[in-house]
Amino acid sequence: MTGSPTGRAPLPVPVLDIGGTHVTAALVDPAASRVLPSTVVRTPLRSDAEADVVLDAVAAAALALPAGHGPRWGVAMPGPFDYATGVGRFEGMGKFESLSGVDVGAGLRARLAGRAERLCFLNDADAFAVGEYRSGAAAGHDRVVCLTLGTGVGSSFLSRGRPVHSGPVVPPSGHVHRLTVHGRPLEDTVSRRGLRAHYAALRGAGAVRAGSAGAFAEAGTESPTRPATHSGADDPLLPDVREIAARAGQGEAAAGEAFRYAFDALGRALAPWTDRFEATAVIIGGSVARSWGLIHPALTAGLASAGGRRVPVLPARRTEEAPLLGAAHWAREAGDAP
Repeated sequence: MTGSPTGRAPLPVPVLDIGGTHVTAALVDPAASRVLPSTVVRTPLRSDAEADVVLDAVAAAALALPAGHGPRWGVAMPGPFDYATGVGRFEGMGKFESLSGVDVGAGLRARLAGRAERLCFLNDADAFAVGEYRSGAAAGHDRVVCLTLGTGVGSSFLSRGRPVHSGPVVPPSGHVHRLTVHGRPLEDTVSRRGLRAHYAALRGAGAVRAGSAGAFAEAGTESPTRPATHSGADDPLLPDVREIAARAGQGEAAAGEAFRYAFDALGRALAPWTDRFEATAVIIGGSVARSWGLIHPALTAGLASAGGRRVPVLPARRTEEAPLLGAAHWAREAGDAP
């Protein structure tokens, strides 16, 4: 359903973007593909809370939206989740475990007091991708791979704006994080913990002098060719990714090498799948994508060195809004199917 049968402007679409620490609610103007700024509500969310506490917090954000919207909601939700039935599958994930086996859709509809006729769930990475396809960097690309880089790697393979989750041209379930690189799970290398662990190993090798781009040579050591185990990754004294990026920008060799290694590895893991999928672009979003000057050259080099076809790697244009826009379009196009 893409237009108003009466010819009048379509009602705003209510959307939710549920994350591990926050929930965002908003209304989206579907005709303009625009989030209505005055309606955005962002509140903290505890992913380790009991199910009723989580659902109450999400519903409170939803109920703070002004009335006068459509009855069908778009909901971007992290996995593992049964998006068709609205039931959580978070066993052993360390987040939202209280929602495992819970009918999240029914729980939210009951709390929304008649303001939700239907909730249309989709994966948060798919929501980001659909939003970028509709009005961002993926627009005009029939086949595109979208990645979100944060604590880990989220991914979506879009064909004409629809996520592809199965078949020989995508990784299992369309999830890049299930791939391996250098004989290890990808997220051992390309993740917050992986990048911090590699940085810790480089620092521990005595290979760095702050501000010296040639520190490895000056120290008489070679850059480690693979990250160490993650024993130091949770050390509170270790800098987080943003600080490591800042140090790389100041010329610290270990910081620069940690980024180069991680995103070269991502390119190598991704290259066979961009080929098989015949992608015409790779779109990068997420918090880590702010370090574009570090990510782009390494990722591009990794794609090329793995023998993959030349595919442009582009920054997302609507990083913050894309999941909300994608959720709105998903709900609007869901039609009246049960």
